[in-house]
Amino acid sequence: MPQIGWFEILIIVSIAIIVVGPKDFPVMLKKIGSWIGSVKKYVSSVQSEISSLENEEIIDNKKKETKVDNNDI
Repeated sequence: MPQIGWFEILIIVSIAIIVVGPKDFPVMLKKIGSWIGSVKKYVSSVQSEISSLENEEIIDNKKKETKVDNNDI
């Protein structure tokens, strides 16, 4: 995986300031930050839903195993 150093970040920021303009650059950064925040919230909610489904499945499997074991006795 390629690594991005400080010099590359400086070049990207400089080009972005030239293209977007120094006046609108902070607004663009704020929008990008809010998009990243939204994506992080979405990913964490999906991860929590998946883990809760896995936990429910594990609990259901244990209950089934317990019922089977009790019926064998």
